[in-house]
Amino acid sequence: MAVKWGGGHSCSVLCLNVSAEGLVASGAERGELALWDGGCSPVAQLRLPQAEDVTSVVFSGRRPSTLYAAHGETISALDVRALQEPLQRFHVNEEEINCLSVNDTDGFLAAADDSGAIKVVDLESKKVSRSLRHSNICSSVAFRPQRPQSLVSCGLDMQVMLWNLQKARPLWTTNLQECEMGEESLQSAGQFFNPPLAHSLSVASCGNVFACGAQDGKIRMFRVTGVRFERELDFQAHSLGVSQVLFMPEAHWLLSGGNDGKVLLWDVSSNVGKQQKSPAKSLHRRKAQAAASGRKDGKLNKVASNEHPGVVPKLSIEHGEKVNWLSCAEIKGSRRVLVADQSSSVSAYPLPEP
Repeated sequence: MAVKWGGGHSCSVLCLNVSAEGLVASGAERGELALWDGGCSPVAQLRLPQAEDVTSVVFSGRRPSTLYAAHGETISALDVRALQEPLQRFHVNEEEINCLSVNDTDGFLAAADDSGAIKVVDLESKKVSRSLRHSNICSSVAFRPQRPQSLVSCGLDMQVMLWNLQKARPLWTTNLQECEMGEESLQSAGQFFNPPLAHSLSVASCGNVFACGAQDGKIRMFRVTGVRFERELDFQAHSLGVSQVLFMPEAHWLLSGGNDGKVLLWDVSSNVGKQQKSPAKSLHRRKAQAAASGRKDGKLNKVASNEHPGVVPKLSIEHGEKVNWLSCAEIKGSRRVLVADQSSSVSAYPLPEP
């Protein structure tokens, strides 16, 4: 059963994040921001200027009292110890921001927006250090743990990209639709009407594995190898679009939320861990792929045939509402998955121990 956290918002909750100290931040429509310390009532509330929807919130990793909130085209830096007017504002994006990410060293903040741009702000100089771009709405961006110069992104152009801040162009790109079209088994009418628009990304704590959730209900998992990545695992996760994916602190436990109102917990360690145990086999496979196709994306198409229809969730929660955001927090010694949906409350569900 879910415990409802109410009283923090009057509008739909759009985003969540948890600090290293366990403080939860939630952002909602009309500029509403709330802080929670594990109880069912907020400990602080604020309405941000211009009352624009708060679409993403992220705590600084090294300074857990610093919270970045995206509202409209603006990023506000706030001190959660005294939640009031923003300490600083960044107005570097030209359209509404969809996702924020801060790297491990607190050196850079990335903001992905509706124009397809990813603006990377140097938090020391307070200036944009790099502008990256998708050809359509960029829905999600995430720095890789332990690699402060490296990030991944995805968007409604169906592109998944790997970036290094030293370069303006992506190191590696794959188009999810082209990969699907490479599989005869998936060339059905339904595929054309439900293209794999990419909605959400999450990187595992190891920094080398990441997951992408898409509109076709699938989760695709990738492994980064040097300056490229390859697909390791695909599976049908939800009957409608996957709106959120979130890796747990455990290396390969993954939470997903969908437009079908379900929240699922997956243990994919047996699928994505195999390559770690057999690097020689992985290298042999990559060489075989390279020989099979000279096209950059062709290498990825061969891996795509490794779809795993038998992957089953470790836990299934019938939440009942379209999931806007997922987060995970430890509350009174036990873990909870926090769910934001179309309502004005946050739902907290217990999670099993690993």
